[in-house]
Amino acid sequence: MAGKVDQAKGRVKEAVGVLTNDKKLETEGKVDQVVGKVKKAVEKVVHAIQETVS
Repeated sequence: MAGKVDQAKGRVKEAVGVLTNDKKLETEGKVDQVVGKVKKAVEKVVHAIQETVS
């Protein structure tokens, strides 16, 4: 769930950065999106491991 939140937050930051021509905010948004994707992937791996162990 945290991954989806980070991705959404990143999309908003990136869009605001583009609209306001704020390159730093735009970059932060892109980074947040990547962090969200990584968290989502880790959550999937953890879930798969838990299913295997159970």
